[in-house]
Amino acid sequence: MIAHLVLLATAALAPLTTIDTPVLARTVEKGERLGAADFTSAPLPPAAARGATPSQEAAGQEATRRLSAGSPVRAKDIAAPRIVRRGEAVTIALSSGALRITAGGRALGDAAQGEAVRVVNLSTNRTLDAVADRPGQVRVILP
Repeated sequence: MIAHLVLLATAALAPLTTIDTPVLARTVEKGERLGAADFTSAPLPPAAARGATPSQEAAGQEATRRLSAGSPVRAKDIAAPRIVRRGEAVTIALSSGALRITAGGRALGDAAQGEAVRVVNLSTNRTLDAVADRPGQVRVILP
């Protein structure tokens, strides 16, 4: 019994191991893009450091939720930046060879570059499937 207590006391006095982990230097709001300057490093216990995304990979990504200062960023906390936002005016383009037709539209969802997004053509009021090309511009997906 005494040996057991000695082992417990020794374990309690043992130094905790930490891992130098990239953490946020400031609070980041949902939808904000992360930059290299948003990160610092801090010693965290291995359990807290597990799954932390390196700052080089997280830079340029967009926060999917509010992230607190001092916390590590995980893969689920970030996504590719949205270039089309729900409700935003977009230019809808249809290209076939040398022919290019454009129309005004409104996005029905958010999308990163290359992601599918539904849009409404403002001239015809028809819903179309498109792909986000660049900010404010989508291209129609041909069947």
